[in-house]
Amino acid sequence: MSLPLSDRGLLLGDGLFETLLAVDGVPVDWTEHMARLVLGCAALGLPAPAEADVRGAAQAALSTAGLDTGRAALRITWTAGSGGRGLDRPEPCAPVLFATAAPSPAPAGPLRLITAATQRNAGSIASRHKTLSYLDNVLARREAILAGADEAVMLNTDGQVACAAAANLFWVAGGRLETPSVDCGVLAGITRAKVLAWAKAAGAPAAEVAVGPDALAKAEAVFITNSLTGARSAQSLDGRPLAEWPLLAKLSAALG
Repeated sequence: MSLPLSDRGLLLGDGLFETLLAVDGVPVDWTEHMARLVLGCAALGLPAPAEADVRGAAQAALSTAGLDTGRAALRITWTAGSGGRGLDRPEPCAPVLFATAAPSPAPAGPLRLITAATQRNAGSIASRHKTLSYLDNVLARREAILAGADEAVMLNTDGQVACAAAANLFWVAGGRLETPSVDCGVLAGITRAKVLAWAKAAGAPAAEVAVGPDALAKAEAVFITNSLTGARSAQSLDGRPLAEWPLLAKLSAALG
């Protein structure tokens, strides 16, 4: 498909997306991702797409890319469409749906992390939903790459630990698993929820917290999570070596 130059997603970042892992042509955690997309639509005042349409677009994207087997990154995009003057949407708006797919090899090895100067706006609705306004994340990742690292840790505008540029963040301190609270401007990640559920079932102490970067400076182990990589360990943060959490292998096996 061709996207009109007047599309609000292109011009204003007005829209949402979901990125899913697909294995052998089957999207993983489909129900959870679609539920989050619907919640995002409600938050942004957009009509939600019909699930059948989304599934059709997803399967077509996988087939077109020749990714009916193996691992694939499947992206669903839902823009506010065209029309309106300036910031104002037309009423009713006519959203545009499209999907793309690309190979997604299993991640190899631990990550090098740095703390980015680019901050996350905890007070913005965009921090809690997968909107098309992702410039802060782009800039944070660019900082990491230019520093010779793989991924960036982002603090929020209150100086609290928030997330990675494209993932949720976990660390272990004093034997307790911790992750930033969604109130810190954190996306409620699908894999994040699975990790917290696994920890509860496994009897591993875990907590959602609002803390500053000193908490990471004292962490024994750090890992990130998202739908494509699962749980991926960090080997260093700002040059400080980190150990791997002894329970990470069991967690990764449970995540699949």
